[in-house]
This record gives sequence, structure tokens and C-alpha cells, in this order.
Amino acid sequence: MDNLELQKQANNVRKGIVTSVHSAKAGHPGGSLSAADVLTFLYFEEMNIDPREPDREGRDRFVLSKGHNAPGLYSALAYRGYFPVEDLKTLRKLGSYLQGHPCIHIPGVDMSSGSLGQGISAAVGMALGGKMDGKDFRVYTLLGDGELQEGQVWEAAMFAGFRQLDNLCVIVDNNNLQIDGPVNKVCSPYPIDGKFQAFNFHVINVDAHDFDELRSAFAQARETKGRPTCIVMHSTKGKGVSFMENNADWHGKAPNDAEYAMAMADLEKIDEELDRKAGTESEGRTL
Repeated sequence: MDNLELQKQANNVRKGIVTSVHSAKAGHPGGSLSAADVLTFLYFEEMNIDPREPDREGRDRFVLSKGHNAPGLYSALAYRGYFPVEDLKTLRKLGSYLQGHPCIHIPGVDMSSGSLGQGISAAVGMALGGKMDGKDFRVYTLLGDGELQEGQVWEAAMFAGFRQLDNLCVIVDNNNLQIDGPVNKVCSPYPIDGKFQAFNFHVINVDAHDFDELRSAFAQARETKGRPTCIVMHSTKGKGVSFMENNADWHGKAPNDAEYAMAMADLEKIDEELDRKAGTESEGRTL
């Protein structure tokens, strides 16, 4: 899939995030939006998966360690074909299978998560199990930078590095905002790259919203042997919605009707820009 197609899919994922949180009148849009590009890249290009066989033994695994960003994961899964996009509007509704944190009964979800710090431990266990069984699947897990304040993260990182789990890729969504404000003012986890390097990780810093950089980073991760990889993504919280960007207030609240209309208008403008770009590229190829 080329970058323009990935950008279009990522914008669809962002629309799904905003729509689901607005419908639920609750949820976490900010960090879901900052991670929309990497979720799109993972599910539409990087991972060995098949929505028609969500439990296939040889599939790659993904664990959303920052489980409150379920709207982002659900939207990526829906647009990838695991369940109907229309179901995103049932987020957190009574009787819906799409609740506020991922549950393993949802098609495409490999691990229930939500208690911060625990998802990476589950991912490490999956990676170790794959190694012990001689399997070639890879395991990916997405953490928030605020989540790095949890001690269990570093216990898991120490174990993964010691066990040389080169089938594990840890991704940190470094948007520098958590519910109480800037991460570096609440309880700084910096330097993130230096800390993971100290636990025997191969570390790559990338722009979270640049698909070329993401593609290169994941290729490096696959090629790295003898140690796990950590991709530190420098991202914008609320990416794509003007009034949510770099605004900690949107960590965990839903837009009202007027705000929803404004957010969708922002995302529609992105669609229009991408369509214009696609048209220009098409004209260039025919000249």
C-alpha cells in the first residue's frame, strides 16, 4: 500500500475514533488520534494477519498496552474488516461488544488490556512462548509515554532484553501529554530511548505521522537479531483535529455535537487535500 492510501486509511481511522467517542459520550480521543497512523500501518501493511481468520495460529500478535485507547484499535480493526464499521457507534453502549477497554472476545483482539503497565508483560509472554515453541510470528505492543511511569513496564523490558526476544517490537506513543498534563512535568520518563537501550533494546526514534519513517523503523525491527526493538514515536496528541491537537483536555472526554461537527469538518478537509494530491499524482503519471 502506498503512502497516500495509508494516509486515507488513517484518516478513516480518525473519523471512526471521533464518531465512536461522540456516540458513546465518553472515551479517550487524544491518544487514539496520535496513534492512528501507526495502527493503520500495522494493520494495513506491517502485520501478518487475516481478518477472515482472526485466530489463525501463525498470525502476528498485537497488544494495546495503553488500553484506554481502544477507540483507535477498534477503528483500525473495523476498517481492516474484522467487524462492521457501523458497530463503532455502539462503543461503551449497554450490550455492545465494544467496551471501553479491549476484550479478547472481540475479533482481532489478542489480549484484554486496560490496567496500565500490564500489556507489555503479556506481549513479552507471547514473544517468549513463540520462541519456546519455535514459531516465527512477531509480537507488537503499543504503550503510552505516561504509561512508562508504571514500574511493571521496566520489569517486562528487563526480562525481554535479557531473553533476547527479537520477535518483540515495543512501540511508545510519545505525545508528551497525559491526563494531568505534560508527561515531563508529571513524572518524567525521559530519556525514553536511553532507558530502553539500557535494557538491551534496539531503539529507533521516528516521526509518528511519517509513513516512510514508520516503514523504515519496522523493517529495521524485523532485521534486528538477538534483542527486542523499541520504536519511540514522536507524535501529536489529538492529531488531525485542530482543537484537540496538543491539548491534554482531550485525553479522556467526548466531543459534544458542535465539537463533533467541527472535528469531522477538519477530517473532511484532510480527505479533500488527499484527493487533490491523488489527482495531481495521477495527472503526472499520464503526461
